[in-house]
Amino acid sequence: MKIVLQRVLQAKVEVAGETVGEIGKGYLLLLGVSNEDNKDIADKMIEKISRLRIFEDENGKTNLSIDQVDGEVLVVSQFTLYADCRKGNRPSFTNAGSPDKANELYEYIVERCKGLFKKTQHGVFGADMQVSLINDGPFTLVLDSEEILQNGRN
Repeated sequence: MKIVLQRVLQAKVEVAGETVGEIGKGYLLLLGVSNEDNKDIADKMIEKISRLRIFEDENGKTNLSIDQVDGEVLVVSQFTLYADCRKGNRPSFTNAGSPDKANELYEYIVERCKGLFKKTQHGVFGADMQVSLINDGPFTLVLDSEEILQNGRN
């Protein structure tokens, strides 16, 4: 599982000109799923995200978690995170999870986020989406489950 996490002041996702998800201060999560991913991996990734301390405290230090700032979450599926660009000029997406599996985990993650965060919004799986955001910092992290789980702790 790969997640590009962007700390945002606001973000929204539109489908066919209609806003389907919109948040204020919080995280935009671009989510890529592989065929090896499962709910256990998803749980560990979401737990890690919930505990990250990347919001500024009163001293300007990145020391606060999303719940400490009443942050919101926008989850957008993005299979292109599994693009393989090593050969040729056209990316291969064979490492991305099958649509059924990816959608199942995407929906699972959205529901888990709804239970953890103040407000959770999401895009539409498989749709042509337009995502806009104001990145705060900018602060962007790339989380790869292989690296996070390899470390042995969340």
